[in-house]
Amino acid sequence: MSNRRLFWRIVESIEASIDSGHYAIGCRLPPERALAEIYNVSRPTIREAIIALEVRGRIEVKTGSGVYVLEDATRTSSTKILNAFEVTHARALIEGEVAAIAATTINKEELKQLHATIITMKNENNIETADEEFHKVLAKSTRNGAMILSVQNLWKLRSLTPEIINDYNRVCIRDNKQTLTEHKAIYTALKSGNASKARQAMHNHFNRLINSQFEAVESKTLEEVKRKNNEKRELYSIPALKLTNSSILL
Repeated sequence: MSNRRLFWRIVESIEASIDSGHYAIGCRLPPERALAEIYNVSRPTIREAIIALEVRGRIEVKTGSGVYVLEDATRTSSTKILNAFEVTHARALIEGEVAAIAATTINKEELKQLHATIITMKNENNIETADEEFHKVLAKSTRNGAMILSVQNLWKLRSLTPEIINDYNRVCIRDNKQTLTEHKAIYTALKSGNASKARQAMHNHFNRLINSQFEAVESKTLEEVKRKNNEKRELYSIPALKLTNSSILL
């Protein structure tokens, strides 16, 4: 979670540099190694920031050439209003079918790779990386380029805004054991070659995730209501009233 917050600060800094004209429209950003030195972070962290900037329409990555600043007009209104619920809903629809297809196309090596991510999550090592690897290996096993690209783009959308990042962090880190159980169910269905069970297992995974996101939002809203009520309680309490009267008398 701290790493995600770190790369987001880099995103905001680079965007500020673009908006101020330090990085002009059409110019090439410093190479990955230079950016890592400028911000004193690892190169993987810079890569995360570049992905987020690309999704937000601020830059374009040209293979073999570099990273270039785009005009702000390329940023669409749809990305500005996207939220974690929409991303999760889209993932459920697409990845449910990915799982169903994969049940008939996945090979032994890919099943081995999926199992390795489950072991990593069980040992609580690089949980987020293992989670992402699980879903991307699954997409790759469909042999369908459009499916693979769709899943990759949906994972990029998880880093689109600080709000989406925070919403996912609130439920994913808290529910790691449940996520592990759900990944095992998906893996078992895939291993058995049962498309219907694989689809249902994936839907169960995302249905729980969506409900957890709603619970997190409700909890956050309740905390805010309590905070405001406590402020009012202190303002209108009798001890506070007595203190005010004493000040007036003095």
